[in-house]
Amino acid sequence: MNKDQKNEVIELLKSKFSQYSNFYITNTESLTVAQVNNLRKVCFDKNVEMKVAKNTLIRKALESLDNEKYAGIYDSLHGVTALMFSDSPKEPAVIISSFRKANNKLEKPVLKAAFVADEIFVGDNQLTALTNIKTKNELIGEIVGLLQSPAKRVIAALLEKGKKEGAVEEAPAAE
Repeated sequence: MNKDQKNEVIELLKSKFSQYSNFYITNTESLTVAQVNNLRKVCFDKNVEMKVAKNTLIRKALESLDNEKYAGIYDSLHGVTALMFSDSPKEPAVIISSFRKANNKLEKPVLKAAFVADEIFVGDNQLTALTNIKTKNELIGEIVGLLQSPAKRVIAALLEKGKKEGAVEEAPAAE
């Protein structure tokens, strides 16, 4: 790879890091070609972009964007590295978990690090926590549900009270 090609890859990576607020750094070493292709297909179906790049080029791209912001990730850049870019903070974690289960409890891909909403998660032990992250739409749904809950209770109480008062008024008329 010549210098121009390296610069081209760095620019591509910079645009991806700028475009997405969430990305995962994984190790796909020892996966077969068929498994990697299957993983790519699953990522494509779930709107997750998967890119493989050299660690030095990834580091240069991150350093040129914001060296301090991404400093916690640099120690994870070793071995075979695949990047997963997503608008969803948890979709790559769900993909990794389900891929492992579907492939006879495989240990790969391994999560090296994740950058989710300006937070850095390092290590494969963070995978469970990342699968439990609430997406923006899930949080909005919960808030709407919480806001509707008191109003529903008030309406239900008023309707119940109205039924009781109606029953009391009807009772004397029946006698």
